[in-house]
Amino acid sequence: MRHPSFRTRLFLILALFAFVPSIVLTLAWSGLAAGVAPLVSGSGAWEQVAASGERAIRLSRSEPGSEAALAALERHEAELGESRLQARRFAFLADRAAPMIAVAGLVALALITLLASRVAGHLSRQLSRPLDELVGWTGRLARGEPLPPAEEAHGRGAPEFGVLRSGMREMSAELEQGRLAALEAERLAAFRESARQVAHELKNPLTPIRFAVASLRRTATAEQRETVEVLDTESARLEAMARSFAQFGRLPEGPASAVDLAELARETVRTAVPPGVEVRVESEGITLVSGQHDALQRALTNVVLNAVDATSGRGRIVVRAAAEPGGGVLLAVRDDGIGIPAERLARIWDPYVTAKTGGTGLGLAIVKQTVRAHGGSVSAVSEPGKGTEIRLHFPAPTDMVPAPKGGA
Repeated sequence: MRHPSFRTRLFLILALFAFVPSIVLTLAWSGLAAGVAPLVSGSGAWEQVAASGERAIRLSRSEPGSEAALAALERHEAELGESRLQARRFAFLADRAAPMIAVAGLVALALITLLASRVAGHLSRQLSRPLDELVGWTGRLARGEPLPPAEEAHGRGAPEFGVLRSGMREMSAELEQGRLAALEAERLAAFRESARQVAHELKNPLTPIRFAVASLRRTATAEQRETVEVLDTESARLEAMARSFAQFGRLPEGPASAVDLAELARETVRTAVPPGVEVRVESEGITLVSGQHDALQRALTNVVLNAVDATSGRGRIVVRAAAEPGGGVLLAVRDDGIGIPAERLARIWDPYVTAKTGGTGLGLAIVKQTVRAHGGSVSAVSEPGKGTEIRLHFPAPTDMVPAPKGGA
């Protein structure tokens, strides 16, 4: 058996609250008016008859047969006749007044019923439509579907329903962010696991290969030296690739300490930037963060080396460490290189995405992983032909919340 909808039940409840008292009051009023009207209608005439009769009796006793007594009797007789006439008139009206009163009561009941039904219908619409809409939204949230746009929402009901709609939209956005963060964490965990396995599989044969190449270099003939150099170069490249996979496969570990990002930038550019590239380090405010020095230096080195590649070793690089107005520290690396197209900019942080020949696509992925492990975030802006700026945002030491062990 199908139960009536919420709106129908609400309408019936509101209607009963209005109809039942109206019906009871109307019937009681009609019955009372029909019973009292005949009694009230003849009271004045009977009072006049009683007064004239009392006078006639008094005079008849005190002055029997006198003219005053006879006149009083005549007036009493006239009053009786008039009273009988009035009684017949009132009886005629009373017989017809009861149906008229009942009809008037029914008309009043109909008007009250119409008004009550309109009020009940309005209230039920104002309550049921927003509630039905919000119930539908909860189903969308449960299924992971987006809520309808604000312009498609009914927007009706009491102001409290608007507050509920705003709260549910905020909750939906937070749930979506949490879902995306969980998916990204799972994806990066899978990438890290595969990177660890690849690094392990590469390191096992690379160690004896490197020893063998070193041995061949000592004993190789002139004709074999070119082949040995190729083996040495390619095995070194594989070794660097294995190190990249190993770095991506693990999160920064060890105790945290205070790290001055401005000083870290000066140390990094001294070792990572070749002589032909103009580089400048700028600092502003307090640039201390809490973290692992070696992991942060590796991340900054990856960004600086990408800037060097973007300038083809002949451009200008600016590394800036500055305290941010809202708290925290910004570490930015800007170059005047070739830039990154807009369609590729959003994917530069993804693992295994690279435009370099022979690159692993793990450099910026390691940077993002390191910064996220320090409670920070990353961003990038670029304009093709004019350069790129990579921004690393770190929380202030007192505000840093370490990422969980398996976090992204």
